[in-house]
Amino acid sequence: MKITKKEASIPIFANMTRWENYIIAAEKIITGYNGSLPLHHYLKTFFKAHPHMGSRDRKRVQQLVYHFFRLGNWQQNLPLKERILLGTFLCEQGPDELLTFFKPEWDVTASFEDKLAALGLQWSVFPFAKHLSAGIDAEQFTRSFLQQPKLFLRARPGKLAAILRLLEGNYVYEQIGANTIALPNGTKTELIIPDKSWYEVQDLSSQETGLRFHPKAGEHWWDCCAASGGKSILLHDLQPAIHLFASDVRASILENLRKRFAEAGLKNYSSKVLDLTSPALRASMPRTQFSGIILDAPCSGSGTWGRTPESITFFKEAQISEYAALQKQIARNVVPFLAPGGTLIYITCSVFREENEEAVAFLEQVCGLKIEESGIVSGYQRNADTMFVAVARREG
Repeated sequence: MKITKKEASIPIFANMTRWENYIIAAEKIITGYNGSLPLHHYLKTFFKAHPHMGSRDRKRVQQLVYHFFRLGNWQQNLPLKERILLGTFLCEQGPDELLTFFKPEWDVTASFEDKLAALGLQWSVFPFAKHLSAGIDAEQFTRSFLQQPKLFLRARPGKLAAILRLLEGNYVYEQIGANTIALPNGTKTELIIPDKSWYEVQDLSSQETGLRFHPKAGEHWWDCCAASGGKSILLHDLQPAIHLFASDVRASILENLRKRFAEAGLKNYSSKVLDLTSPALRASMPRTQFSGIILDAPCSGSGTWGRTPESITFFKEAQISEYAALQKQIARNVVPFLAPGGTLIYITCSVFREENEEAVAFLEQVCGLKIEESGIVSGYQRNADTMFVAVARREG
């Protein structure tokens, strides 16, 4: 998706306040964006085409755009400017000069419920509630879209104390559990912690899926949809003496994995580009059995929409069944490589039943695995992503 010449021409009116110019810029971005690529990529391209905008201007316009998309299709009958202001009103929790300029009667410090009451509105932003997995509170989940999740770090073995010393007294942070640190989103960790091998940026719920990994020295483990390798590194940190094989269908993603592994100092592994839907998969595999398989399946990503709120607007309901069919196809092809007594960890960052509970039923009823645990890893009440994890075993 390219920025057109028309989109690149945003007039800055000298007779207008910066707040009015911010709204004009946000409107241009919103009307020019069609969801064909992640919003943050579009914004980078857009701002590159507008070098006259300073860093403060870019940050504020970006906030307005994200506030708008956090509303999904809710109140879409309102004019664009009014929806931008409404999104900002609901997302901001402290004094805001832009809102004071446009809507001085709005109390930004009021509670969410009082804000809605003052406007005479009822909250309803999520169009796919009937598909939600068991145990998810639809209202609380959708309200979580209004706030960007936190940035979570996982301290690598033996590095927590050193990281905390760098943070103590200078930065706002929270330690969670034994190895997790929560920071405000947007924190420039590379400027705080000079050695990238000390930590991994990994969401809290993603880290907690690793509580189901129990690798033993000498075992062969396959991270079959490895992406950039966050869970592979977690697995390796739990047991460095495993034989790790990582695969993904995208060569560019595996190249990112190799760079990330190099930064983490992880060398004892092998990797390969594999299409897990291919009928010729077995001929491409380096071995026929693994003690453990991590199937972090391609999915809707609906549990991460607080980070990518544009998805609420552009995601289509039909995609749920498409992802569910893909997950079953991959599972059917991957399970035969699980050794007797071996464990398959099925993971999604989805909140949809079709991708979660129904996938587990498929693993049990069609693939013949015994389900030992399954359920939502809730993040929406903790400023984190929401995920799903199941532990399945092949009886030997």
